[in-house]
Amino acid sequence: MGRGAPLGPCLLRAALLLLLSLCPAAGSTWMWLGIAAAGGPEKPGCTSPPLSRRQLDLCEQKPELAPAIREGARLGLQECRSQFRHERWDCRSPPAARRGTAAPAALGHQLSSGTKETAFIYAVTSAGLVHSVTRSCSAGNVTECSCDPSLRHGGSASEGWHWGGCSDDIHYGMSFSRKFLDMPLKNLTGKSGSGLVVMNLHNNEAGRQAVAKLMSVDCRCHGVSGSCAVKTCWKTMSSFEKIGRFLKDKYENSIQISDRLKKKLRRKEKSQRKVPIGKEDLLYVNKSPNYCVEDQKLGIPGTQGRECNRTSQGPDGCNLLCCGRGYNTHVVRHVERCECKFVWCCYVRCRRCETMTDVHTCK
Repeated sequence: MGRGAPLGPCLLRAALLLLLSLCPAAGSTWMWLGIAAAGGPEKPGCTSPPLSRRQLDLCEQKPELAPAIREGARLGLQECRSQFRHERWDCRSPPAARRGTAAPAALGHQLSSGTKETAFIYAVTSAGLVHSVTRSCSAGNVTECSCDPSLRHGGSASEGWHWGGCSDDIHYGMSFSRKFLDMPLKNLTGKSGSGLVVMNLHNNEAGRQAVAKLMSVDCRCHGVSGSCAVKTCWKTMSSFEKIGRFLKDKYENSIQISDRLKKKLRRKEKSQRKVPIGKEDLLYVNKSPNYCVEDQKLGIPGTQGRECNRTSQGPDGCNLLCCGRGYNTHVVRHVERCECKFVWCCYVRCRRCETMTDVHTCK
């Protein structure tokens, strides 16, 4: 197989099933992320994606949602990489594992490690599925849903506005996400590893709650000369970037829980157990590694070779990102066209400009 060649369907499925065997209780929940690498919109069917049997049945019952399922996986993984692009863990795999590897196999250990990073991946991809399915409903691509019918003919006549337009049907998107992602929870109390399963289910729901919480109201004015005597308003989802920032904040304040269930979720810290756990909180079981050194077995890329900001005091600063190992500096020359002017008639004349930039990379 060539250096940049993608995995064939058989090898792709084999890699995913190998990872599934490492964590069977959680595996079927995240195998679906491989759909992001299983073809584009021109292949909307349910035959090739790496889905569990339950997910495949649901996809075949609603084939019109296959593109939205794929888009949800892509949206979640893309936002994960965007939110963590300056962190030691950047939501990517070691370079050797990236070439031609599907999304779940590339993320590897982080999908089953029970860390804060696992929590964020589950939450953001669950939110991505809600967002894409709801968008598909509003666009009229799904027979079972369209706009939110509960808001029709409402509003406040005295205040001069009413519900109209096409409000996003968040209820259908959340319901489908639960059916597609959440495995049944039966007889897990007290079992080893049960905390990890419940953690993943909770974080799935936290992602969905984030989409619902950040719904906003848009309005359009009607009246003579733009007087806005009457407004038509509808509910719409926030941009997925805003949802990603909200979940990143929840990640920063995530809660460690016990890995063994009693009657309900419990905080790890005994002194904090009376403090309630909210639906929007992200939960984790195991503490995170420092992500400084590459470990292909654990799917940790390390920070060697990462570009850093010499003057920043944040996570992208050379001191933090390079884990105290120092950094190398080299000069990069950029050549581009500049000061372009249109000359009559009929061409554009430009100068050739050069700039020299210092680039710092971790040792």
